[in-house]
Amino acid sequence: MSERVPESIRSIVATRAGGYCEYCYCSEQFATQSFTIEHIKPRQAGGKTILENLAWSCFGCNSYKHTKTQAIDPETGEKIALYNPRLQIWSEHFQWSDDFTQVIGKTSCGRATVEALRLNRAGVVNLRRVLFGANLHPPHKVKSDE
Repeated sequence: MSERVPESIRSIVATRAGGYCEYCYCSEQFATQSFTIEHIKPRQAGGKTILENLAWSCFGCNSYKHTKTQAIDPETGEKIALYNPRLQIWSEHFQWSDDFTQVIGKTSCGRATVEALRLNRAGVVNLRRVLFGANLHPPHKVKSDE
C-alpha cells in the first residue's frame, strides 16, 4: 500500500510549483486530470517523502515517469539521469519550440526526459497551442532564463 503524503506537504509542493507541472509545464488550471505528488527518487528505490524529493506533476508525466530515474538520450544512445526539478533549472535543459507547443531538450538530460516522460504528448501540445493563442502560455516562470 502506498504511503499517503500529508496535506501540509502536498500544499507546500503545489505552491512551490506555481500551478504548473514541474516537468512539462502544463497548467494545473487547465488540466483535465488532477495533479499529484511525484517522488523524484521513487520510494521503491529508497526515495523519501521529503520536500527535497518531491515534485508537482501532471498525471501524464507522473504516469510515464513512474519509477524511472534514467532514460536513453535519443541523440547519443547513452543512459542519462532524468531531469530533477529540485536540483536543476528547467531552462538549462529545455526550451520551447518556435510556436511554443513543444518542449525541446537542450542537453542529454533534457532530451532523455522529453522522450521518457513524453513531454510532447498530443493532448498537452494541443493545450499549449490553445493557451498560446489566448496569451496564457508559455508560463511566465520559464519564458526566459531565471
